[in-house]
Amino acid sequence: MKYADSGVDIDAAQKALAGAKDAVRSTWDERVRSDLGAFGGLYRPAPGEPLLVASVDGVGTKVKIAAMAGRYDTVGQDLVNHCVNDILVQGAEPLFFLDYFAAGKLRDDVLEQVLTGFARACRENGCALLGGETAEMPGVYGDEDFDLAGCIVGRVEEAHVIDGSAIVAGDRLWGLPSTGLHTNGYSLARRVFFEVAGCAVDDRPDALGGETVADALLAVHRSYLSEIRQLWSALGRDAIHGLAHITGGGFTDNIPRIVPDGLCARVETASWSVPPLFGFLQDKGEVPAEEMYRVFNMGIGLVAVLPADTDPGLLARSGALPIGEIVAGEDKVDVVL
Repeated sequence: MKYADSGVDIDAAQKALAGAKDAVRSTWDERVRSDLGAFGGLYRPAPGEPLLVASVDGVGTKVKIAAMAGRYDTVGQDLVNHCVNDILVQGAEPLFFLDYFAAGKLRDDVLEQVLTGFARACRENGCALLGGETAEMPGVYGDEDFDLAGCIVGRVEEAHVIDGSAIVAGDRLWGLPSTGLHTNGYSLARRVFFEVAGCAVDDRPDALGGETVADALLAVHRSYLSEIRQLWSALGRDAIHGLAHITGGGFTDNIPRIVPDGLCARVETASWSVPPLFGFLQDKGEVPAEEMYRVFNMGIGLVAVLPADTDPGLLARSGALPIGEIVAGEDKVDVVL
């Protein structure tokens, strides 16, 4: 089974985006400080001021799991944390967050739980929940359906932007563990769990170590802001050469976004223990290993690139695991299976 078998075609999406690049760039002026393909957009509001960094995202079909389980507070946290990570990888810290909630039929209990999740994650990340939009759209969504999107804005001094340009051969890759699927691959995961394996949300498959299916699939997407701040404090703002958030596209599509031409990030997948959740998905869905590392985070939610002489003990105390290195090459990423 592949991701496309569940209705999601990553290649088709990338092709469509590539065709719109010229139209997007036609709106830019000299204040835009990033190019398409970055995790967030960089914008200089005025000369000498810090850059604003903005990103927008959703939680995908994880909302279907929330509806099946009747638990709605975690998906709000997921969305905030996902957006925080997307600007964090460029060196930015969050300022404020805006949300969009759409449903076929507005239910007060669902909206309240989602907003509570937004607020909790915003407090934990030190950013303001500035406002949002609530839309009731019968005919577009079914009565039980809803969807979420969010936009975050942060800032970073231009001298401290992390864009991968400092990466050199010999740098080491360090992975910060994920807390589960985070917010990607849920169309495939739902098909494997509920259609192929025949699970219900309250089932406790042996492979999940006593967790229910709902607990495993609704685990909150982790924010890495605290860990990266600790590294900045210990090593300095310029010590991290690159950061990649392992979201949609997995290792295969996200790591190349930060690797300079002529270099390759060699990821040694045997260097960490893949959590049982991913093993269940691969086994029950008969998903090829290459597809697993393109769809899922496989237990690593953030990849940091640091100089080879960085104190490994310091990185270990932050929870990071050594998972590979930067070598010469033209492919930008080599996921060694």
